[in-house]
Amino acid sequence: MPIAAVLFDLDGTLVDSNDFHIRAWQQAFRDAGHPIPVDAIRGQIGKGGDNLVPALLPGLPQAEQEALASAEGEIFQRDHLAQVRPFPRARDLLARVRDAGSRIVLASSAGAEQLDHYVDLLDARALIHAATSKDDVDRSKPDPDIFAAALRQADVAPEQAIAIGDTRWDVLAAAKCGIRSLGVLSGGTPERELREAGAVAVYPDVAALLDAYEASPLAR
Repeated sequence: MPIAAVLFDLDGTLVDSNDFHIRAWQQAFRDAGHPIPVDAIRGQIGKGGDNLVPALLPGLPQAEQEALASAEGEIFQRDHLAQVRPFPRARDLLARVRDAGSRIVLASSAGAEQLDHYVDLLDARALIHAATSKDDVDRSKPDPDIFAAALRQADVAPEQAIAIGDTRWDVLAAAKCGIRSLGVLSGGTPERELREAGAVAVYPDVAALLDAYEASPLAR
């Protein structure tokens, strides 16, 4: 069955932002009196704050969880967002997918404001069919809400879609919706973790996926 829609994660997949988010989370935790090791934070990147904070600080009251997530967003926006750049050939891959006749839906755990910034950064507004963020759903990845919303926006069945992401949380969230996933290593997650989560193929980055497009699941 042809691929009717490709659902793209953003952070770590299309834009090089994961390390900046790690720094922002580390500062937010430290400022609130919760020093968390960088490696522990790195293992949770890809989740929204609603799932990341309780994974690292179980039992923390809801109000404090929300305050930490809000602080990370403010720190990232203020100190790091302007430094984020697209990965090489990210827009070229989007254009290739669109030219092949597939709908592009961005499916990100970022907030709507960051997502909108990234669309402009990628110069992708004319390429995408729709976009969904954590602000559109009750729960972020690895819960399935973001990909479920993306499927509805694309108006396709799960077997007609494929997701592309850089963390196991992307792969697990997509799988809960019955969507196959391709993994990229550009966000720092090891290939073994992506494959164990269920990725059907893994590429170094979106440029490598574009180079291998005709032999990839995107063209099958």
